[in-house]
Amino acid sequence: MARTETAAVSVQSTLQQLQRARQAYRDAVAAVEEHGEQQLVEVADALDRAEELLHRYEGDATGTGDFQAYVTFQGKFAELVEGLSEDLPGRDAFEAANEVVDQRRLSESDFERAREALAPVREFTGRLQTREAAAEDLDDARRAATDRLAELEERIDECERLRQFADVDLDAPTDAVREPVEAYDDAVREAFDAFCHDEPAREVLRVIDETRQFPLVDFETPPDDLARYLQQSPAGEEPIPTLLRYDDYSASKLDHYVPDAGRFRSRVSTHRSYLDRLSADPLVVGWPPPAAGVLRARAGELVSVTAKFAPERVVARARQLYRIGRRDDYERLRTAARAETELSETERDRLQSGAVETELDELRDAHERLSDALDDTVDD
Repeated sequence: MARTETAAVSVQSTLQQLQRARQAYRDAVAAVEEHGEQQLVEVADALDRAEELLHRYEGDATGTGDFQAYVTFQGKFAELVEGLSEDLPGRDAFEAANEVVDQRRLSESDFERAREALAPVREFTGRLQTREAAAEDLDDARRAATDRLAELEERIDECERLRQFADVDLDAPTDAVREPVEAYDDAVREAFDAFCHDEPAREVLRVIDETRQFPLVDFETPPDDLARYLQQSPAGEEPIPTLLRYDDYSASKLDHYVPDAGRFRSRVSTHRSYLDRLSADPLVVGWPPPAAGVLRARAGELVSVTAKFAPERVVARARQLYRIGRRDDYERLRTAARAETELSETERDRLQSGAVETELDELRDAHERLSDALDDTVDD
């Protein structure tokens, strides 16, 4: 239950973060809309120009400084204020700053007082910055919520995977299927290894090439140039391990074993990885086994393929696979086998206690609440 409680707390935290960010953004948008974005942009531009004038002329227009600079500064500042719209937010603050600097002599403290008079204007210009920051925070909160949704979906998928085993008989006699499947797998591996080790390489590749007519026996098709070479060259009479050993020889030593060392290199050496990878894996059923219909279909193909290279006892075991797939209780045993293989002891305990079902309900509820909250922010 601890996992579910942790998820619920985490989702609640994410919801609260999303809701706070959404409300902050809405408040920031409303603050901008109170005066209109265009007017606030004009205010910001006017403030920038006013502060630039204060900074530029503070040294020259104070005390007994440059009289011309003093006159120029006062004229430009007054012109800036007079040019503002009558209904511009904060216009009175600009007028107050202009009154501070509209006197016969200015000091540094006058410039500081003018900046203080402009302080209310900064509240208006800050609304645009606040809205931008709130939009970024909302985007971050959305991303966090989206990530949390993905985590919930993974947890839901995991619980649903476990729930499919809820009614499984964990004590079912799976050995009735396991023993013949594993006996076949062991026998076919041994037979295929012996086939590759003892028989001519051309014969091995011929048999593998013929499996193309059996789609459920998924061997990689032999490279054409390699297969042709082994059919035409005396080297094809050698088994695959011998060819691989030849490939390790020097050119001068290789000349003693194959008619044309260069052609051997261009055909066998270039496809060494293919020969190295050859194994009985495409013939193996594995554990847990596939669904009954798949097993029966595979068994039919495995009988035909193993008959090409393996002893009759291996073919007989392949036939037995078909009979196993026809058992009335096969799917029940197969599901129990999957549970044995795929579930840990802790997962089995959680299934039997009902904890998985409880967690799944709570995860789905959390997912729905968070998904709805995310949808509500689409128009923000």
